[in-house]
Amino acid sequence: MSKAIISKGEDLTPKEIVRELDKYIIGQNNAKKAVSIALRNRFRRQKLPVEIAEDIIPKNILMIGPTGVGKTEIARRLAKLTRSPFLKVEASKFTEVGYVGRDVESIVRDLVRIAVDLVKAEKMAENNEKARRNTEEKILSILLPPPKAAKGTAEEDENEAENFKESREKFRKMLREGKLNDRIIEVDVKSNAFTPFEIFSASGVEEIGIQISEMMPNLMGAKGPKKRKMTLGEAFDYMLMEEQNRLLDMDQVAKIAVGRTEQMGIVFLDEIDKIAGRESSSHGPMVSREGVQRDLLPVIEGTTVNTKYGMVKTDHILFIGAGAFHVAKPADMIPELQGRFPIRVELESLNKSDFIRILTEPKNALVKQYQNLLGTEGLEILFSEDAIEEIATMAVEIN
Repeated sequence: MSKAIISKGEDLTPKEIVRELDKYIIGQNNAKKAVSIALRNRFRRQKLPVEIAEDIIPKNILMIGPTGVGKTEIARRLAKLTRSPFLKVEASKFTEVGYVGRDVESIVRDLVRIAVDLVKAEKMAENNEKARRNTEEKILSILLPPPKAAKGTAEEDENEAENFKESREKFRKMLREGKLNDRIIEVDVKSNAFTPFEIFSASGVEEIGIQISEMMPNLMGAKGPKKRKMTLGEAFDYMLMEEQNRLLDMDQVAKIAVGRTEQMGIVFLDEIDKIAGRESSSHGPMVSREGVQRDLLPVIEGTTVNTKYGMVKTDHILFIGAGAFHVAKPADMIPELQGRFPIRVELESLNKSDFIRILTEPKNALVKQYQNLLGTEGLEILFSEDAIEEIATMAVEIN
C-alpha cells in the first residue's frame, strides 16, 4: 500500500482516538469506540500487502439516535483528525435512477472533489515558501526593473550592477516590512471571460471546471492578460495565488486525491431512516424509498464511478449511516443494505448533566466561544455554576 495514502493519525490507537474525540464530544462512548476501531482497522489494512489488503473491506457503521446527540460531529471530528475526505449527505435527497434529481453516484464525485481541495491546500502549504520568494522577486522587478544592457566601461557596469543590487535589497526590506503595501502598481491580470459549464450525462450532473477559452484558445477571439492598477498589497496576494497555482502539479494532485478518496474517504449518510421503508406513505408520483436503497447498494458494496479526476473505486470508502429511527426501524431497510452496515450503535439521549458538561468541558464549548467573542471588544464575561446549571435545565425542558 502506498505510503502517500496513509494519513495523519496513523499511529493513534483506538483509546487515543477516543481521547481526541472526548475533547469535542461529551458521552456517546460506544459510538466513539466503534468509529475509532473502524479507523484503526483502516490504518492496519494499509500496512498489509496489496493482495491481502484488497480483500479486507471496511465495517460500515449505523448510528441510531435522536437529533443533536453527536452523530454527525463524531464522524466529522474523526475525518479532521486524520485529514480524510469527509462528506455529509442526506439520504432522503437522492432519487431513484431515471427520475429528476441527483443520483447516488454524485456522492463519490463530491467526495473526490473534496479530496482534491484537501490535497491542493496541502501542496500549496508545502510550496508556500517558494511561491512567496518567487512572488517577491516578481514584485521587485516591477518596482525596480533590471538595468538595460551595459554600454559603459567594465568599471561603470560593475558599479551600476552593485547600485542596482543595493537598491533592490532596500526595496525588499521595505516590502517585507509592509511599507510599500499602499503603493499603486500595474500588474498583468488574466482575462476570465468565460465561466465553468456543466455537462448533463447519464451518470448525473458533472461540473466540469474547464474554461471554453482553454479548450479553443482562438474561439471568439480569446484575449490575453490585461494590465490593471492595484495596491502592492493586493498585487502581492493575487500574484502569490497565481504562483501557487503555477507550482501545482494537478495531475499529481488528482492522483493523490483519488487514492485518498478510495482508501480514506468517509461518507456520512444522514437521515437514512427516511428511506428505510418498502412503500412510500405519501400520495402522488413519488420515487420509492426502496428504489433509492437499491441504488445506494452498489456504491456501498463497491463499484467504480467515473469522475472528472479519474475512475474511483468505492470498495474501501467508510460509510456511516445515521438516523433517529422514530418511525421506521433498521429492520425496515432492504436486507442487502442492512448487511452492509454490520456495526450498529445506539446513541443515548442527553440529560442535564450532559448539557452541563457540553457547556464547560469541550475545547470549543459555547461558553468559551462567547467569552472569546466578547473578549475581542475588551469585555470579560464569567458564567457561574448556577447560571450554567440553569441553561442546562432550560435545554432539557425545551428538548
